[in-house]
Amino acid sequence: MKKRGEILVENVIFIVLNIIFVSILILFLFKQGSGAVLLEQTYSKQIALMIDSAKPVMEIKLDMEKAKESAEENKIDFGEAVSITGNIVKVKLSQKGGYEYSFFNDVQVKAFPEVDDKNEYTGIYIFTINN
Repeated sequence: MKKRGEILVENVIFIVLNIIFVSILILFLFKQGSGAVLLEQTYSKQIALMIDSAKPVMEIKLDMEKAKESAEENKIDFGEAVSITGNIVKVKLSQKGGYEYSFFNDVQVKAFPEVDDKNEYTGIYIFTINN
């Protein structure tokens, strides 16, 4: 009789642990697939590729409306969403981390968001490339 009770308890614990594991896995997948992490990776790689293909004394405008929305949701200033130090582009759209990607061109790049007449961000980032 004692063995039957132990098997039941072991099965219940096993099922509860499996449910917890699967729910954590599903939450992780939703965060990765639709959140700021994917946008950070996409935009940082896109910006690095644009800089690599740019010529000196060039100005590039990039529509980052989705990044602006994600930054606002996560309470990040859109003006600080993109930073370029040396040859590394960093896009930060959430409180945690950000994503860095490097480019190969030996140029100086400045990045700043476009501002409208009301002093609000338009969702467009401007990149100026100099020698």
